[in-house]
Amino acid sequence: MHEEEEKQERREKTNTARVEKKHKRHIIISRGEESENDDDSDDDDDKKVTVKTLFGVPMTPETSAIALVYFVQGVIGLASLAKSFFLKDELHLSPAEAAVVMSISSLPWLVKPLWGFISDTVPLFGYKRKSYLCLMGVVGCVAWSTLSQGVSVVDNRWTASFLFAVGSLSIAFSDVLIDSIVVERARESEDNSTTGSLQSLCWGMVAFGGIASSYFSGELVEEKGSAFVFACTAVFPLLIAGAAFLVKEERKDFSTSSEMVANVVVSGGEREEEKNGSVVEAGKETLSTLWSVVKQKQIWGPALFMYLWQATPSPGSAMFYFSTNELHFSPEFLGRVSFARSLAALGGVGLYNAYFKYVPLKKMFTYSAILATALGSTQLLLVSGYNRELGISDELFALTDSAVLTVLGEISFLPVLVLAAKICPKGVEATLFASLMSLFNFGGVTSQFLGAGLTEKLGVTADNFDNLFELVAICNFTTLLPLAAIGFLNEVEQEEEEEGDDTNNRKEETPATISNTTNSGGGENTKNP
Repeated sequence: MHEEEEKQERREKTNTARVEKKHKRHIIISRGEESENDDDSDDDDDKKVTVKTLFGVPMTPETSAIALVYFVQGVIGLASLAKSFFLKDELHLSPAEAAVVMSISSLPWLVKPLWGFISDTVPLFGYKRKSYLCLMGVVGCVAWSTLSQGVSVVDNRWTASFLFAVGSLSIAFSDVLIDSIVVERARESEDNSTTGSLQSLCWGMVAFGGIASSYFSGELVEEKGSAFVFACTAVFPLLIAGAAFLVKEERKDFSTSSEMVANVVVSGGEREEEKNGSVVEAGKETLSTLWSVVKQKQIWGPALFMYLWQATPSPGSAMFYFSTNELHFSPEFLGRVSFARSLAALGGVGLYNAYFKYVPLKKMFTYSAILATALGSTQLLLVSGYNRELGISDELFALTDSAVLTVLGEISFLPVLVLAAKICPKGVEATLFASLMSLFNFGGVTSQFLGAGLTEKLGVTADNFDNLFELVAICNFTTLLPLAAIGFLNEVEQEEEEEGDDTNNRKEETPATISNTTNSGGGENTKNP
């Protein structure tokens, strides 16, 4: 009996050992799986860390689409010099007439709210963004292809104005579409510096596009002619159509389901009325939301200041004729000037992104107006020829002056975009942001018309520049006039300070600290290049 009890006890110990061994093996396997999961998690973290960024923005397919559309806005500048020389040399227009044509071609930029309203309320083939981007790409290609036929097709100022306007429509509409995506991303971020980085990406890509095209723009005009440049430009809008496929947007299908088809068959008229009603109701809701926002003083006040800031008269067309007919600047040299401006614009974006994100708007605008007036006065030296007495050639003076003013203009423009993006409520992103930018662009067109009027009044023509000095002086010193409305930015500045305090409080909870660049002074130019 005693031996049987011992055998039974040994069997129990053996079974217990086996169970413990299996349990240990299970624990080892489980830990191995956890270790592998941890490794996978670490790999995922590494993948997140190694996502490529540009101007501090992760380059997802959608942000790549944003960058591409803005790049096209810059590279389309390849035709800028070609347009000016086409009006001057082939259509033989005066400076004032050329300024009017350029103003008319800017009209699509003045009705950007309409494009935003259409894209927000009337989907095309089930999409609010993608379909319209494709359409605008094709429209732009057709317009520039027609211009490439030269004076055999475009033989008067009105045809040129129309085709230039259609080309502008392609860019303006696509700008509204892509801006709505930018605004959505900006609103999702509570940090102004992140919003600033996104705007820096946008306008940095514009600068890159300008650099890519401007270096050869003058040389191509000089050697191949305006028609050839227009033909090359026709390719770029197709990139906008390609960018549409990178935009992340869910298709809203209103007519493919069998149930809906049945409803249409049974009560087609009633269904059509319901569909039309839904569009009308959406439009009314959009306009109602837009009006509730616009009528607030903290919105219309800064918006009015933006318009006045941009609306001071410009001698641009007269200076172009003076540069080519009096100073005999070649198209190739003017292309080099455009290239320098594109580099300067990129430098301005970099300076803003690094140092001026937190500078208050009132300080930025005040300093910029003063500096722009002082630096803009240097154009008087070029007009009078005094720069040559100082031993500075006309070419070097014009190149340096344009670059410096462009840097200041870019730094002053980006804060306006950040402000506009931040105040856009959900649901009317494209419409409101487009409204603000349209008002800003309307100021630019007002500037061109006022400049054209002054040019005509002072008798400045393609061959007579006797009163050009007075024209430049008047346009330059009116730059200070918008400062009379600087008080409209008081409430905006107060909101900025409150947001800055909130940001500081959030960041005090983490090891990160804010750079003391908020104490830096900002200087900039009156008009965005």
